[in-house]
Amino acid sequence: MEEPAVPQARRRRLLAKFTGASLIGFVFSAATLHLGLDAGLRPWAARLIALVVAMHVTFLINGRFVFKALTRERFFGLWGAYMTNSAFGNLCNYCVFVALQGSHRPIVGRAWVAFLAGSVTAWAINFLGARFVVFSEEGRRAALRVCRAALSRSAPRPAAEPVRSGVPAPGERGWSRR
Repeated sequence: MEEPAVPQARRRRLLAKFTGASLIGFVFSAATLHLGLDAGLRPWAARLIALVVAMHVTFLINGRFVFKALTRERFFGLWGAYMTNSAFGNLCNYCVFVALQGSHRPIVGRAWVAFLAGSVTAWAINFLGARFVVFSEEGRRAALRVCRAALSRSAPRPAAEPVRSGVPAPGERGWSRR
């Protein structure tokens, strides 16, 4: 987890940088949403595309400039871990939004309050996941293991011998066509 020798000022700078990257991702998301709606996409489709764009923009900024962990060797493993973390954060964002707006309460039921609460929830989840899982040393090792396991599963395997039931297959000895 957190090293006790890391100064508190450095942790604050990391949080500020992450927040800045999140704001840049928000700008890209808003611009993509606007373009998608202008192009005639349905709002849910435009929002989905905007979220994917924002996730990729923030991955590149956070990986390269905030956490300084992004390299060619680790790119795909970190990408998968970051996308998983961000997808979970965005799912929680959506659930908080739906729950609060569905409550029909005077203040928290308003769309903009629910949007803000969901966004803050996603920001916190995404920061904690990126800081302590995706870009931490332990997270890097875990991402490498996941990447290796996925590659080993996708590699072609030798064909297994067919199970013999005692009846010869067509074309084998003992099979006759009558």
